[in-house]
Amino acid sequence: MPLDSLLASIPPGHPDEALVRQVNLEQLPAHVAIIMDGNGRWAAQRHLPRVEGHRNGIQSVRDTVETAARLGCQVLTLYAFSIENWKRPLTEVSTLMSLLKRYLRSELDTLLSNDIRFRVIGRAHELSPDVREELDRAVTRTADRTGMIFNLALNYGGRAELVDAVREALRTGMTPDDLDEARFAGLLSTAGQPDPDLLIRTSGEMRVSNFLLWQIAYSEIYVTDTLWPDFRRRHLLEAVLAYQKRDRRYGGIKDPHAVIGAP
Repeated sequence: MPLDSLLASIPPGHPDEALVRQVNLEQLPAHVAIIMDGNGRWAAQRHLPRVEGHRNGIQSVRDTVETAARLGCQVLTLYAFSIENWKRPLTEVSTLMSLLKRYLRSELDTLLSNDIRFRVIGRAHELSPDVREELDRAVTRTADRTGMIFNLALNYGGRAELVDAVREALRTGMTPDDLDEARFAGLLSTAGQPDPDLLIRTSGEMRVSNFLLWQIAYSEIYVTDTLWPDFRRRHLLEAVLAYQKRDRRYGGIKDPHAVIGAP
């Protein structure tokens, strides 16, 4: 079965095995996007510096990326660093960038072995040269992979992305008559990818935080109280199973009689 790779990574009798066997392969979300929230809160609950939450969140990234790839998702997008995050203390930002470089170095072989193509969305050109070098290396090394696309949103903001798309349209000489939704989507950082079917937010917060504003127009939203450093394979599987129980209508009505006032 297509889930053999995922099942092979789970010890026999582990509770996650039962969750995997409940997954309907015909209803997998093609694109899963995750707002990774709660690192600071996780650290505060343990009376640790905020950066320790970010350090422990690395394992959650590793677990989530590998699980999504083995599950058969086409695209996984993780919100790692927003444009607004530059307002955080310099030491925290510096640690985040160091952890990013360390992750890319340590996980590149894993990405390659799992046939994962790594991409960056956001204003990566504004990042420091040493960070860009690591990002470019991972993008280049995985460019020929044909499995899951792993987007890392760095120095990203949904509004900024829309502004950048409009600027690109103007730069290339497009007129208002040239633009429709499909052409505009082609100017975004996720051009050519399916929009997220499932948007997951950890830590229980009920907001989208300027993330993929165009792309999540019809995404199913799943919020878990689990803080990001505690997020593991089980939590992703639970989100997918919850998604598969939803009735997606895209603004339409499945039952024409199920309208207010209908007999």
